[in-house]
Amino acid sequence: MRGSSNLSRRSTLPSSRRPARAVTTCAGSYTGAGVAPPARGNHFLHIDDFSKDQLIAMLDTASELKARLKADDHSFKPFAGKSLAMIFTKPSMRTRVSFETGFFQLGGSAIYLGPDTIQLGKREPTRDIARVLARYNDMIMARLFAHEDILELAEFSSSPVINGLTDYNHPCQIMADILTVKEHIGRYEDVKVVYVGDGNNIVHSWLRLAAVFKMDFVCACPKGFEPDKATMALAQAAGVSTISVNHDPFDAVKGADVVYTDVWASMGQKDEADYRRQRFQGFQVNEDLMKAAGPQAKFMHCLPAERGIECTDGVVEGASSIIFDQAENRMHAQNGIMLHAMGMA
Repeated sequence: MRGSSNLSRRSTLPSSRRPARAVTTCAGSYTGAGVAPPARGNHFLHIDDFSKDQLIAMLDTASELKARLKADDHSFKPFAGKSLAMIFTKPSMRTRVSFETGFFQLGGSAIYLGPDTIQLGKREPTRDIARVLARYNDMIMARLFAHEDILELAEFSSSPVINGLTDYNHPCQIMADILTVKEHIGRYEDVKVVYVGDGNNIVHSWLRLAAVFKMDFVCACPKGFEPDKATMALAQAAGVSTISVNHDPFDAVKGADVVYTDVWASMGQKDEADYRRQRFQGFQVNEDLMKAAGPQAKFMHCLPAERGIECTDGVVEGASSIIFDQAENRMHAQNGIMLHAMGMA
């Protein structure tokens, strides 16, 4: 979950369909050099490494796979005989279960490597871990703290690497989110999404999606908690969406199709919890804020939620809440991503 980072380097698109381009970030001008395409398939590190058509293809695949499973059709086993290595330096129930279950339902076997099993960059260099795991496994998924680590894994892995989360971004979550938006609102684009809270890795991935899909994206946050400036600039420079920061949540949510929030203190920030609660006063997503957004607004949260802090129990359980459809769609969206990463869709 979620904590922000100042590291926003992007990788080379693993597909030959789009050349790497230089971008200016807070890490400097970076063309993606050094993150080589894997020997088989595609890495999935940042949403905007891909074109709109490529992203929609992944989402369409996710919808098709979801429909199969809902119809109790388990005959599609493209990952039969294949294995997925799952590296976790940051624990998570949803990420582990959604990837492991999804890979299993498509015929494969997933191997959990927790913080005590694999000490990334400590017991042995990350580049060595990448090269060894790629020889054992057909794909690697990693949920990590440092964004540098996912880039290094991808640089040295001959198997596709999937970004399950870093302190900088969370692309699989946002792919699940936009799939959920499509199911409930009927479209991927021309939606107003208002994120209320800390300008963290969830916001960074929404901004990168807004560089590809047309939307009105607003980050409503207290002063001093804005998203990474370079990522904001990247999204604005794409010229696709309307991007803004608003320090008044009640003004920000007017006319929103989606009101989205996350915990105020992420993993690794718990010592700041009391301070953050003071700073985020007035930014709770409660019944009054949802009323200000309008009856059309849906409530989203990447979970786990601290009910009574960043959102109220009434909003979580209310008619506008679609958070459990959103959570379910983590598995389906990731299935679509993994099939495309493996070059099988």
